[in-house]
Amino acid sequence: SMESSQEPPSNSTPGPFDGPQWPHQAPRAVYLAVAVLMGLVVVSASLLNGLVIVVSIRHKKLRSPLNYLLVNLAVANLLVTLCGSSVSLSNNLSGFFVFGKRLCQLEGFMVSLTGIVGLWSLAILALERYLVVCRPLGDFRLQHQHAASGCAFTWGWSLLWTTPPLLGWSSYVPEGLRTSCGPNWYTGGSNNSSYILALFVTCFVMPLSLILFSYTNLLLTLRAAAALQQESDTTQQAEREVTRMVVAMVVAFLTCWLPYATFALVVATHKDIVIQPALASLPSYFSKTATVYNPIIYVFMNKQFQSCLLAMLCCGYHPRGLGKTSPAAPSPQVTAEGLRNKVTPSHPV
Repeated sequence: SMESSQEPPSNSTPGPFDGPQWPHQAPRAVYLAVAVLMGLVVVSASLLNGLVIVVSIRHKKLRSPLNYLLVNLAVANLLVTLCGSSVSLSNNLSGFFVFGKRLCQLEGFMVSLTGIVGLWSLAILALERYLVVCRPLGDFRLQHQHAASGCAFTWGWSLLWTTPPLLGWSSYVPEGLRTSCGPNWYTGGSNNSSYILALFVTCFVMPLSLILFSYTNLLLTLRAAAALQQESDTTQQAEREVTRMVVAMVVAFLTCWLPYATFALVVATHKDIVIQPALASLPSYFSKTATVYNPIIYVFMNKQFQSCLLAMLCCGYHPRGLGKTSPAAPSPQVTAEGLRNKVTPSHPV
């Protein structure tokens, strides 16, 4: 039949842009499983990050400087989902990179760019919290322009390190199952290795160090404050809340980026290593799932945000007991002022 004569002989794998990579790279079932995973990521990440952006636009009181970074993170997550996860979804259904070489480079670039923006947003967020709570700069007030410049930095820095592969310092190539594209970990040579190492230091080691430094100091400061205060129960509970949130953030950050960073280093430093394609594509899928749990940890654990979200979803009516504020609650202005000046432990902003 015509169809069978079109099929390549079973021993030669078609190129990543030419035809299905199964069963050469991995069984077809693996591709379908990844497609299902990416489908779930696309739906839930779009919904969650879309909500964060809409709620922040609708509610003036959420426009505190610290929340700028949460919106920046949500925008980056949404772009990773639209440029990366959705492309990966359709490619995995077909079993190869359907959209051709130019779009492979564009996808690799966009996913790296927005992924690193998200990564650095978390680091700047940690730094700003450290400045607000630990006050190393004395009476430093976090202003809108500080938050805006923090956001601008994340995009500028990310562009600085993700543009070189488009200009010839390394490249973006199909990776793992060959259904998504990313930096070229595989080819070796000083051109690629130098880029991978630079990327590793500037976009993993640096933000991670900033996060660990900031949150360690934050926890120490809160612990000291709790020890000083007499009404120990409430402060201890507040301290526990913040500690839990910080631990969740750091664990989520590492779950998402450690596989990628480790993989990049191993491949860049051991030229002759052979890694199963299915295994090689795991890190990139791990990092794409971050777009789902980032908004959950950073935003939905934020009480102020929760009340705005409930108000919006319930069209302004508070269901009994959910968003009710007691008559004794301070006026919104007082609360907003308090939140702007310091992160109160009971409301992790």
